[in-house]
Amino acid sequence: MAFETSFKFLRGVKKNNNREWFLKNKDLYISAKQEFENFIDNVIKEISTFDNSVSELKAKDCIYRQYRDVRFSKDKTPYKVHMGAYINSEGKKINTPGYYFHLEPGGKSIFGGGFWEPEKDLLKKVRQEIDYNLEEWESIITEKTFKNSYPQGLSKENSLLNQPAGYDKDNPAIEYLKLKSFIVSHNFSDEQIMSNNLLKEVKKHAKALKPAIDFLKKSLH
Repeated sequence: MAFETSFKFLRGVKKNNNREWFLKNKDLYISAKQEFENFIDNVIKEISTFDNSVSELKAKDCIYRQYRDVRFSKDKTPYKVHMGAYINSEGKKINTPGYYFHLEPGGKSIFGGGFWEPEKDLLKKVRQEIDYNLEEWESIITEKTFKNSYPQGLSKENSLLNQPAGYDKDNPAIEYLKLKSFIVSHNFSDEQIMSNNLLKEVKKHAKALKPAIDFLKKSLH
């Protein structure tokens, strides 16, 4: 089954998030890491059939480290309890619009993407593009396949309470202009993650997302 080893590792590290357990189970981690890399390589291959901008990427360009950065966190546990990969034309270290896959037991796995917390100048460009081309933006995010893949719509997490500077509160695009991120996600149950149809499903949701990613990319130029 898909991700059997990865789930075993992630459940283990959640219960025993310490260096001693990790070192004792290093072989399990290496096997889980390889399993995840193989899947992400296949996801890249499938997305490349309709989005050529990611065709040169390898899994290692996209997968985040398992080790947590605890320097500025109250939580000092050393390891993440999920595996994640950000697939975009520039690789995981550059924040540009792209696709994200998150693997975590307990029904917490997701596929989604968009543009997460762009820096100030880029956020300004995205808002301007939405303001100028609201009809095009809304046609993308209300399109049937998009809504079927992402029925919850755009995440409003950390969005502004009031309109951003330079915009009127009565602007017809105001609910989008308040956003600090432009992201959507589709949740997977553990049973779906273990299914042989997972890659096909991820491809379907990625394809539904591509027009939104193209719009967000266009706004940056």
